[in-house]
This record gives sequence, C-alpha cells and structure tokens, in this order.
Amino acid sequence: MSFVALMLIIVSAFMHATWNYLAKRSQGGFAFVWLYMIVSTVVYAPFVAVLLFLKDVHIGWLEIGFMVGSAVIHLAYSLLLQKGYQIGDLSLVYPVCRGTGPLLVAIAAIFIYDEKLTTSGVIGIALITISIFIITGGVQAIKKADTVVPVLYGLLIGVVIASYTLLDKGAVSVVFIPPLLLTYGSIIVQTMMLSPLAIRHWKDVRHEWRQHRKEAIGVGVLNQLAYILVLTAMTFTQVSYVAPVREMSILIGTIIGSRILSEGFGVRRVVAAGTMVVGIMAVALSGS
Repeated sequence: MSFVALMLIIVSAFMHATWNYLAKRSQGGFAFVWLYMIVSTVVYAPFVAVLLFLKDVHIGWLEIGFMVGSAVIHLAYSLLLQKGYQIGDLSLVYPVCRGTGPLLVAIAAIFIYDEKLTTSGVIGIALITISIFIITGGVQAIKKADTVVPVLYGLLIGVVIASYTLLDKGAVSVVFIPPLLLTYGSIIVQTMMLSPLAIRHWKDVRHEWRQHRKEAIGVGVLNQLAYILVLTAMTFTQVSYVAPVREMSILIGTIIGSRILSEGFGVRRVVAAGTMVVGIMAVALSGS
C-alpha cells in the first residue's frame, strides 16, 4: 500500500470516528439521518457543480445504476444496523459486522477484481480483524450470548458492508465515477427514499434539528468526506487492503471515547491497539 493511500485512510478513520461520536450524542433516529443527509446535499452541491463544470464527466445509465445501487445498499446497512442494535447488544453486533465485513471483502476481491494478496497482506488483514474483536470484546460477548439471532444479524450486516464496499470499488476504479459524484448521487437517492417518512413525521424532524443541529451539521460534513477519501484510495489501491485498514476508526473512536468520557483504556484495549498497529504496518508494507 502506498504512503498516500495510507494517509488518506488514516485521515478518513479520524473523521469516521468523529462523526460516529457526534451521531451517538444525538442518539440517532431516522429524523437525524434525514437531516444530516440534507446537510450533505447542500454542503457538497457547490463542489459537485465545480466538478461537473471543470471535468467532462459522463453520466449514463450505467453510472446512475451504480449510484442507485450504492444508495440502496448503504440505506439497507443503516436500517439493518439499527434493527440489530434493537435485538442485540452493541458489544456483540458491532464487532461481528465490522470484523466480518473486511474479511469478506478481502476474500471476494480475489475473485471479483483478481487482486493478489501477499503473505504480509494476509497476516495484516488477519491481525486487524482479530484486533476488532479484541477491542470491542466481541469474542467474550459471543460466548455469553443467549441467542444466535444477534450474531446472525451481525453476520448479515457484515455481508452488506462487504457488498457496498465491493460495489463502490467497481464504481470508482472500473466505471471511473469520481468519488465525490458517487457519494453525492448516493446521498440524493437515500434522501429521496427517506423524505416521505420525514414529511409524515415533520414534528420529529423539527425537534431533532432544534436539539441536535450541530451534530447533524458535523455528521453531514464528515460522513461524506470520510468516505470520499476512502473511495479516492480505492481508485489506486486494492480494496482488500483498504477495507480492513479503514477499520482503525474503531480504535480511534475507542480512544476518543475513553478520553472524553474518562473511561479506562484497559489491558484488553492496549493489546488490541498493538495488534491493530502491527496489522496496519503489515498491510502498508505489503505493496499496492
């Protein structure tokens, strides 16, 4: 993996952890999701206009199809994750989905995009995946689980994560849709899908805006920018390497939460941090 790709993913991971923290403060809900999508639509509209003016971008049915497909899968991810958290603990569902997603991407990319994994790359991906489970207490949570349903939801969400990652990789590196345009098109479609629900519950939307305006603006800006950086890295880097390395946002988010909430980092998290750092180094040195 090149130094530029690694830096893009690291910066993206910090942004991803930050917007997730802001979203957690708002306690989510469809109204908040719709609001930050509206913010993204407004904020990034001028940049998209400049892109279309300066660059000869072809937007045909194929490009539109990828945008719509990306939007549908991303929205399915959001809804499934919300449902998963309703029936299972975050400490169980989250590590399962975030750990299996990158692993599935690494395997599928070999067959879909003919990517080659070096020994160093395989070791790095494995270490990063293991560290995700360690830092979130996933293994211990799974052992204590009273039902397999939350685990199945976690696995299903992991499949969805892998699906949108692989689809978006094809959009930016095979079809050559600019990352900014892909994310913007996806947001437009998702906003249109959620708008009827938002209109029917307009009081909830107004309340959410009054109570969590700053969080909605923060997420609206950082959410898209973080993913644009990841997509940019995908244009010249194997997705099998990008997907697991971007999960370092879990480590960053844990550190941010520990500092802000004055929680202890703990021996388990120290071990996970070291494991993830070694894994990232192995992927970074594996070549692009």
